[in-house]
Amino acid sequence: MARLRFRRPSRNSSDKERETLIEATPEENSPYAEVRAAVPNTDDPDLPQSTIRMWVLGTLVVTCLSGANMIFFLHSPTATLTPYIGAIIAWPLGRLWDVLVPNYKIFGMELNPGPFNIKEHCLIVVMALNLGVGVGYGPDIIVTLREFYHNSLGSNWGFEIMLVLSTQLVGLGLSGFVRRILVYPAAMIWPPNLVTVTFLTNIHMKYNHIANGWKISRLKFFLIVAAVGSCYQWFPSLLAPFLSDFDFAAWIAPSNIIINQIFGTISGLGLFPIGFDWNQVAGFLGSPLIPPLGTLINIGAAMVTFFWLVVPIVHYSNVWWGHYLPMVGNAAMDRYQQSYDVTKVLRDGNFDLDKYQSYSPLFLPTSFAISYGMAFSVLVATVVHSLLFDSADVFRYWKTSLNDDDDVHMRLMRSYKEPSLWWYGGLVVICVAVLLAMVLHFPTGLPAGYLFLGLTISAVMLVPIAIIYATTTMLIGLNVIAEFMIGYMLPGRPLAMMLFKAIVYYTNFMAINFAQSMKLGHYIKLCPKTLFWVQFMGAVLSGISQVAVNYWVTTGIDQICETNQALGYTCASTRTFFVSSIIWGLIGPERHFKIYTGILSFFIVGAVLPLLSWLWLKKWPRSVMRFIHWPVFFSASGMLPPATPYNYNLWLAVGLFFGFWVRKNWFSWWAKYNYTLSAALDLSVAVGQALILAVMQGRGINAPDWWGTVGAYNTVDARSEPLVQLQPGQYFGPSKW
Repeated sequence: MARLRFRRPSRNSSDKERETLIEATPEENSPYAEVRAAVPNTDDPDLPQSTIRMWVLGTLVVTCLSGANMIFFLHSPTATLTPYIGAIIAWPLGRLWDVLVPNYKIFGMELNPGPFNIKEHCLIVVMALNLGVGVGYGPDIIVTLREFYHNSLGSNWGFEIMLVLSTQLVGLGLSGFVRRILVYPAAMIWPPNLVTVTFLTNIHMKYNHIANGWKISRLKFFLIVAAVGSCYQWFPSLLAPFLSDFDFAAWIAPSNIIINQIFGTISGLGLFPIGFDWNQVAGFLGSPLIPPLGTLINIGAAMVTFFWLVVPIVHYSNVWWGHYLPMVGNAAMDRYQQSYDVTKVLRDGNFDLDKYQSYSPLFLPTSFAISYGMAFSVLVATVVHSLLFDSADVFRYWKTSLNDDDDVHMRLMRSYKEPSLWWYGGLVVICVAVLLAMVLHFPTGLPAGYLFLGLTISAVMLVPIAIIYATTTMLIGLNVIAEFMIGYMLPGRPLAMMLFKAIVYYTNFMAINFAQSMKLGHYIKLCPKTLFWVQFMGAVLSGISQVAVNYWVTTGIDQICETNQALGYTCASTRTFFVSSIIWGLIGPERHFKIYTGILSFFIVGAVLPLLSWLWLKKWPRSVMRFIHWPVFFSASGMLPPATPYNYNLWLAVGLFFGFWVRKNWFSWWAKYNYTLSAALDLSVAVGQALILAVMQGRGINAPDWWGTVGAYNTVDARSEPLVQLQPGQYFGPSKW
């Protein structure tokens, strides 16, 4: 088979000549510069793929690291062991296998079929791709039931296994039906895959060239950054956490509430973002070195509009009683300025209206309330935008992708057979049957009809949401709209709400995740049938590992999920999940929006703005309006909370520096090192956190007691104090609710 290759520059080529070679013509390569900079346009179909070595190492990596992610998920700030960690671990293990294992045959398969190659390595990464998800909704529901609701289902292994595996694997089944739209077309870039491809080619392809005067190879650059970053992580994570929350304005005026709320990093808007911790930059939002510049600009515009302007105006106008609440945070408060006590509105485990009316409505920090409004807008904006701007492309992809060679990667992939749609359809049927058995057998409170409604919503929204993610890196979640719908349909049933949200949102999310790994296999030229089984086993192994480690951690660490837990295992993300279950599942949106009037108007805003843009561009197609992407704009609040505006502002500052300034002025350096730097920094955080946990856990060792660990947090911002502090016996809010 003919192989298409880059024209490699000579040693004497100038940086300008090298940049021209990277910008190869579409006929020779992908029509997109980002893909040309990261993905080789070559294939060796003779490289072994489905080997015993790959399966053994993949199983080991996925099982261990998925369990570790479960541990880190409960910690604040959170850290995620990404697929790059698995790839780093698999590489030396694969090389050791080359040296130590004799080449015997087992069931006709060679134990050592030659050097550990890039395709085996990539399949291990695909198996570990669930690591990038961190922890799914299944374990989140389990921890919420066990630690916050004290529900016995949180300790029922049958319920847990059925929930975790079925919600993951139904996503794999759904993804197989949309390959022609989401994987085959060159326009579906999936930028996070470019980091993974760069990382793998750094290791397996020894080619090196000079980039803006830099001669160091990408592999050596990666190892140096990862090693230095891992050592440095001890400072912001343990020895000097003020480097992570660089709250300089609050240190200058620790008792000034206005200054702390505007510039604070914990419960403030973080308007002057300075930080020295990659975990604060990328821990919630992912690496800012990956998204396209247009995504960064849209997110930045949304942050300025809503969190620099709207939130302060609403908060200081005392709308929704903001004077009595923190401006930023994920807390659910009662009218006495205390954490909302769900036991005071429950009778026999169910919502009690009389107790609710005698206790308190639920109040949210202003930013939390606004983020819900933006979540309403983003869903409607996604539907309208997709119908107006993307529908023609979707139909074209579906009609022509099987026969249209729109880039070299599609041409090379025609050498491999695709799995039948029956594989994916059969998996969907099995998973739906398991989910149906789960909701019928266990006391979940979710009627079977709502299961099928949730799956339908997930499937219908798959293509519009995935296209946006594949082209912008912004993932639009269905979690809020699922909460909103089930809250109206089944008020007072928090477990039913959580399950419906998992069925709607998480199955959609996992389908997108599996489609992304299919595109990674497309770039590395993996056999699609082998890829299917690797994805399947990765989901099964990671799910079982997380369920087991979840039980071990939550029963083995003292004061787990308490806000003052000594080692930081405060379950911040799960606490946000719990608060959502109170708002939408227990109290219900009908009662909640009696307090938060005006939020529902965001539905109208999300529908109207894409339509206005479309009409505007029909008349003035070259206007600045073409850069505005309303679904991405409104998705800015997707991780807020548990992320804070400070996290977003840091993320934007770093992303714009590399995505605009570095790329514009040092394109060759950016093309060679940008994705390598991203992977190395992600790895450094995970390794540093793992080392800290290994040293600290169970040894009675505490962080040093000095200003950087104690005094720096003696501020209004760190204490999340409101403008008005009530005296004992006082309360705020409406007279009726």
